[in-house]
Amino acid sequence: MEAQTYNYKVVRQFAVMTVVWGVVGMLVGVIAAAQLFLPSLNLSEIGPWFHFGRIRPLHTNAVIFAFGGCGLIGTSYYVVQRTCNARLFGGWLAAFTFWGWQAVILAAAISFPLGYTQGKEYAELEWPIDILIALVWVAYAVVFFGTIAKRKVKHIYVANWFYGGFILAVALLHIVNNLSLPVGLMKSYPIYAGAIDAMVQWWYGHNAVGFFLTAGFLGMMYYYVPKQAGRPVYSYRLSVVHFWALIFTYMWAGPHHLHYTALPDWTQSVGMVLSLILFAPSWGGMINGIMTLSGAWHKLRTDPILKFLIVSLSFYGMSTFEGPMMSIKTVNALSHYTDWTVGHVHAGALGWVGFVTIGSIYYMIPRLFGQKEMYSTKLIDAHFWIATIGVVLYIASMWIAGVMQGLMWREMNPDGTLTYSFVESVKESKLYYAIRFSGGLLYLSGMLIMAYNTYRTIANGKPVEAEIPAISEAQHH
Repeated sequence: MEAQTYNYKVVRQFAVMTVVWGVVGMLVGVIAAAQLFLPSLNLSEIGPWFHFGRIRPLHTNAVIFAFGGCGLIGTSYYVVQRTCNARLFGGWLAAFTFWGWQAVILAAAISFPLGYTQGKEYAELEWPIDILIALVWVAYAVVFFGTIAKRKVKHIYVANWFYGGFILAVALLHIVNNLSLPVGLMKSYPIYAGAIDAMVQWWYGHNAVGFFLTAGFLGMMYYYVPKQAGRPVYSYRLSVVHFWALIFTYMWAGPHHLHYTALPDWTQSVGMVLSLILFAPSWGGMINGIMTLSGAWHKLRTDPILKFLIVSLSFYGMSTFEGPMMSIKTVNALSHYTDWTVGHVHAGALGWVGFVTIGSIYYMIPRLFGQKEMYSTKLIDAHFWIATIGVVLYIASMWIAGVMQGLMWREMNPDGTLTYSFVESVKESKLYYAIRFSGGLLYLSGMLIMAYNTYRTIANGKPVEAEIPAISEAQHH
């Protein structure tokens, strides 16, 4: 009888494309950052295709959905098989999720520079691509939950709860926010109007952060941190409390993006209060992850993969303190529309999402290609320090620029006129944009080191399939 093996092929495909799209997405980000202090890089004389307004959504979608999405789907397929002792459900459906997702990414890469957009943050893609996303996502849900249904282990490990919550919530968010009336092959109008459209968009927008960029990556954290540390999760009970508290609270935080707008005042206040409550489960999860290192702290000296994973948790803690603070109306009056928000987003995106994904991919690649470890541990260490310095330069420059902008915009003369024109605040921001660019360039350099290290590891190895262990009745119960 032939031994049953896990489906590692699709995991390998997603893992490799995570690295590829990481390089591409961050390269586009660095170009967009350069355009802000070197406007000639918009290449306006050639045409509108490289303009900042078209490059920016390409960057955000490439980093969130191409890099982040491939990382999430790939790691979830790895984790769900390993923790359920079962091969992926659905046969060819897993392959469909891979090729379908790459098709979505390519469609985005073509349509954004051509100017096709809904103009909704993180949901810019037009209706035909949105339908393809929905189909791929449903297939993904069938594969994931089908695997859990046929598990050989009674218990559902907490990482799968986070992955499962993320899959269901993103399906709901994507479909409701993108309900629209097509009026052409690449043009549609949302079915919502005015303030309601804004409300639905930021219910989606903040939960894209809450479920795509948080719950999914917490699933990653709850598997790869204990694995790399060689320690059990610090508190299993806390992880379950963390899960339920997080998903109940996150759903309602969206209105904090719409303070001082046409949104009803009470809705803004509800968003603010729930954002403040969100601080508790977020820090519960961060503490749980970091405390998993109890008894294994010495490993941080020699293990650069663990450095990525643990520092990602520090950034998660910092971002989830900063977010609730920025949702307070009086703080928001200073921070809103400034680069402080950009700094906050990137503390989460580069520090938390980027680092936990990089650490998890470094953990998986050797195991998927029959190697004991990555080609070079020194290169992982170099990647860690270069990327960390890059993140710090990026977020510090944006914090300073943001507070400065907020203060300049509200400065009044004794006669009640504004002291500064808007363009003066842009002029003062130029130095900080240059520092931000250098931080982004360092982060991109780290990704290029990772790409080389991954290439060498794969070249030295060959694809392997792991056998599914037979599980005894005693273990089963």
